[in-house]
Amino acid sequence: MKSAVETLNPTRVRLTVEVPFEELKDSLDAAYKKINEQVTVKGFRKGKIPARVIDQRFGRGAVLEEAVNDALPKFYTEAVNEGELNVLGQPDVDIKELKDGELLSFTAEVDIRPEITIPDYSGIEVTVDAAEVSDEDVDKSVEQLRDRFASTNAVERAAAEGDVVTLDLEAKIDGEVLEDGVANGIDYVIGSGDLLDGIDDAVTGLEAGGEATFTSELKGGSAEGKPAEVTVKVTEVKARELPELDDEFAQTASEFDTLEELRADSRKRLVSMKQYDQATQAQERVLDELLKLVEVPIPEKLLADEVETRKHNLEHHQLPQMGVELEQYLEIQGKTQEEFDTETSEQAVKGIKTQFILDELVNKEKLNVNQEELTEHLMRRAQSSGMSPDQFAQAVVEGGQVPMLVGEVARGKALAVVVEAAKVVDTNGETVDLDDDEDDETETVEGATESVEAAESAETPEAGDGEDKPTA
Repeated sequence: MKSAVETLNPTRVRLTVEVPFEELKDSLDAAYKKINEQVTVKGFRKGKIPARVIDQRFGRGAVLEEAVNDALPKFYTEAVNEGELNVLGQPDVDIKELKDGELLSFTAEVDIRPEITIPDYSGIEVTVDAAEVSDEDVDKSVEQLRDRFASTNAVERAAAEGDVVTLDLEAKIDGEVLEDGVANGIDYVIGSGDLLDGIDDAVTGLEAGGEATFTSELKGGSAEGKPAEVTVKVTEVKARELPELDDEFAQTASEFDTLEELRADSRKRLVSMKQYDQATQAQERVLDELLKLVEVPIPEKLLADEVETRKHNLEHHQLPQMGVELEQYLEIQGKTQEEFDTETSEQAVKGIKTQFILDELVNKEKLNVNQEELTEHLMRRAQSSGMSPDQFAQAVVEGGQVPMLVGEVARGKALAVVVEAAKVVDTNGETVDLDDDEDDETETVEGATESVEAAESAETPEAGDGEDKPTA
C-alpha cells in the first residue's frame, strides 16, 4: 500500500491511497464467505457455493463492493498512521479506481487537529473580586439562619409584609377557570416573590376571609406565560416570630455554645466561599487570556457539528426539563433567533479552542492523570448526574468513556499550570495567593477541570473519532 498526504488547509487534508489487489485477498475471502451465508443456490449446500458460481449468479461487482467496504477502514487507518495525522471525525471517502485483479485507489478527506504553538503564558495577569467579608455579610448570614428557626402564630389582623398567609387561588382566562388553575391551602410569605407577580399588593391589607382579584402572567401549568385573572382568598394570617439572637439561639441552631462562636464560624465559611469564588474567577479569566494569546484554526465541519450538538442538547434535553419550547426560551432571554445562532457559534468556537489549546499544553508539559484525580472527578460527575459512583463508573466503562474523563482531568491540570504561572490580583490591588496550604491539590485540579468544562460546555469529538468506519 502507498499513501500520500495533501494539505488542503491548516485543518483538513486529503489522503490518496493505492492498494495492490493482492492486499485485498483477505477482504475478498471474507466477502465470499459473507455472501455464502446469506444466499441459497440450488445444487449447493449453504455456505459451500464456489466463488465462480457467486460471481456468475450475483456478479463480481457485488463481491468487490463488499470486499472494498470491509478493507477501507484498515487501509485508511494505515494511511493515517503512516502520515502521523491527528484526525477528527469521519473522513469523506471517494473510490477513484478499482481494477479487478490490479488496483484499488481511493482518496479520503478528513479534518485534523491544527498545529498549535503555545507562547509564553507567564505574563498573564487577571483581576478578581476581593475576598472581603464585612460585618454586614456576617449579619446577613446569621439572619438567614435565624429566619429558618422562625415560628408562626395565627393573628386576627390585616396581613402585612413578612407575614405567612394561607391562600386559595383560582386562575381564569377569558372568564373560564383553567383545569389546572385552582390551588388551595398554599402558605406564602408576603414579600418573598415566590408566587405570582402582583400577589403581594393583592393580599397585603387583607384579613382572614378577605379576597382580591388581580391580573398576572402565569409561571407554570398549561397556560404558562399567558396573562390570567387571578382570584386570591386569604384563609389565615400568621405572624412570624424570630428567635432572640443570643447564646441560646446559637446552641439551638448550631453546634456552638455562644453567639460569638456562631458568628466567627459564619465569617470563616463566608471567607472560604469568597476564596473559592476568587479561584473560579481566576481560572476562567486566565483561560480567557490564554485563548487570546493563541491562534487556533477551527475545522469547519467540526464547528458545524459542535453547533448542531449544542442546539440539539438545548432543544431536546435542557429545555424539555424546564418545560419550555425554544421560542419561549428566546423570548425569556430577550434574544432573536439570529442572536441565539451567533452566540451558540461563538460558544462552540471557544469550546473547541479551549480543548485544542489545553490538549497541546498537556503534551507540552507532559501531564499525567493519577488515580486519585480521576476518582475525584468521577465522584463529582456521578453526583451531578444523580447516579451513585458505582453506577456512574460502570456506565463510563461500558460506554468506553474512560479516556474522555481522563482527558477532562488532564485539561484541568493544564489550566491549573497556567493559573499557577499567572499573576492574580484582587480589586484592591493585592496579590492573590491561590496556593492555599489548606487546599488539597486534587481539589485545585478539580476546580480547574470544572472551569474547563464550563468553557467547553458540550463535548467535542476526540481525535480518532471515525477512524475505523470509512465506507465507499
